[in-house]
Amino acid sequence: MRGRVPVGLAVSGDELGLLSAFLSGYLCCQLLQAQQGLLEFKHRGPVSESYSGANTSSSAKSTTVAFAGLLGLAALGIASAYWRPHPTPVHLDSVIAPAQQAEDTGYASSDEVRKAIEELKKALRGEVITDASTLVTYGSSANSYHPASPHSVAVRVNSTDDVVKVVNIAKKYRIPVVAYSGATSLEGHYSGIESGSICIDMSGMDKVLEIHEDDGDLVCQAGARWEDINQILKDKDIPLFFPIDPGPGATIGGMIGTGCSGTNAVRYGTARAEWFLNVTVVLPNGKVIKTRRRARKSSTGFDTTKLFIGAEGTLGIVTEATLRLAPVVPTKVAMAQFPTVEKAVSAVQEILNSPDGPHIQCVELLDDRMMAAINAAGLVSRSYPVSDTLFLKLQGTNESIQQTATTVQNIFSRHGSTAFEFASSEDEAAEMWENRKYALMSTITAGGEGTRVWTTDVCVPVSRLPELVYETKKDLAKSGLNKTTIVGHVGDGNFHALIGFNSDEELPNVSAAVHRLVHRAIALDGTCTGEHGVGVGKKEYLYDELGEDTVELMKTIKAAIDPLNIMNPGKLYPDDKPGKGH
Repeated sequence: MRGRVPVGLAVSGDELGLLSAFLSGYLCCQLLQAQQGLLEFKHRGPVSESYSGANTSSSAKSTTVAFAGLLGLAALGIASAYWRPHPTPVHLDSVIAPAQQAEDTGYASSDEVRKAIEELKKALRGEVITDASTLVTYGSSANSYHPASPHSVAVRVNSTDDVVKVVNIAKKYRIPVVAYSGATSLEGHYSGIESGSICIDMSGMDKVLEIHEDDGDLVCQAGARWEDINQILKDKDIPLFFPIDPGPGATIGGMIGTGCSGTNAVRYGTARAEWFLNVTVVLPNGKVIKTRRRARKSSTGFDTTKLFIGAEGTLGIVTEATLRLAPVVPTKVAMAQFPTVEKAVSAVQEILNSPDGPHIQCVELLDDRMMAAINAAGLVSRSYPVSDTLFLKLQGTNESIQQTATTVQNIFSRHGSTAFEFASSEDEAAEMWENRKYALMSTITAGGEGTRVWTTDVCVPVSRLPELVYETKKDLAKSGLNKTTIVGHVGDGNFHALIGFNSDEELPNVSAAVHRLVHRAIALDGTCTGEHGVGVGKKEYLYDELGEDTVELMKTIKAAIDPLNIMNPGKLYPDDKPGKGH
């Protein structure tokens, strides 16, 4: 077995191992002699009545102590025979308790990684990628500015069984495993591990496996894209849809991993609601679990499905999921301009708390700079007014939409809205909403040649959003970051800052601005991320946001499920505070 040697024998070429082996052999002899003496003492019994009592106890104790001491020294000698001054991990499960193994954080050596790659090639023929430039792409993103490393190998999988094969090889050699699918994450979620890692490309697992129209759900693989799922339902004339709508290209596995949401969250909630009825997961030990059955609700124990939502692939690899669907409801798209963000947010709060609030499917804020960027990008058929703007989707029957529209216009007028209009056609409505969904591309295009964008998100109670946006825009202007646009799910208090810049020299300034933004949001009783997830970029803020004890609970769960720490290590969980071990 790899890393194991017989007790008392030297590791080849290791002088320390030879010395340790000799010492362990000698101590074992002494141990046996002491044990024999103790047995003889017991067999002889006391010589006389006066020899009993304290003297007998004292002699037995001293012999036992000597025996225990020699046993400890022998164990130390034996353990030393295994030790080598090299970070290569070894399997010592025959002599080391599981708790001690979990504390070992070393990963596979480069030689062991090569062996693992050869085993992967045999297990998944033609699906193993070792091209250097491709591995860089798998391990980094042009839209993420966090530390990243290329993977050692990427494996394209097509089934849960394929994932099991990969995980078992990773477990055998203790190599980190990172899942990859839509590649839309922004916080370094799928970056490689410097010591070496296996990237599991889930994008080929993109099938819708079952559709249960009468039950309002479907079963799909983790690599399926939410847009494709809704298109399949539409093509089949099934009047249902999956309402969680993050950025274009996002896949179900990634959506589960980040606990995402989107523009529909104000009406339908987030991934942490009941939209995922169950998930199939390959655990770090290679076992496959399904978290629950397909029933709409269940009160059997705690919700293990939720354990994996937001876990960012650190507890297992999600391979399939059962999605709850919602009925397609007619919608109309509207747009309104406001003189300030504060007035726009106040209007939204009043609408959502009114009896017509449930008919608001989406309500999105685009600040004046974002509207200017949309115009400058040249991706629209007409120019929009350059002011803080709300985009809305109203849903329901024609009558309910008309009633809600009347309520919305009256409330908007009271809050200083300068204009309100419905899209004149379905094509215009689609274009208006597409411009919101492609805000990042508009910001990059409008910024001119060489513009890059650092995208971040935070979320606060809705009533604190105007203060957050105002202070953030003031801070960004003071910092000279004038290519920044802001878009937000204003009904949730969640907003995104898209900070444009042109050179690496500006990165420290951008990073500092993001840091201040996050702390500003947490100080307002908010969160460092409303929907992007933590990854590498936001993990440092979890102690401030959640508190040490909550973070400790998260780490305890991680250690229990993944004691070898091979599932996407270095993400989500903050590094230990100085002077505090875990």
